[in-house]
Amino acid sequence: MKTTLSLTVITAVLFSGCGVAETAAVATAQGASAAEQAKQAKETEEKVMRDIEAAQKAAADARAKADASE
Repeated sequence: MKTTLSLTVITAVLFSGCGVAETAAVATAQGASAAEQAKQAKETEEKVMRDIEAAQKAAADARAKADASE
């Protein structure tokens, strides 16, 4: 009986340790994923800002050209 109880306790400890390691691995992966998403969001924001500036310049050039032809 004592041996069975000891084996049960050891098994429980081993399985609980695996769960802790898995939880830490998942948290690390999620942190890395969040960091990558933040980096991609920043890159997207910068591209959108460049596109807006290019569109504004094109519109200003078109207005200037229209004013010059009048």
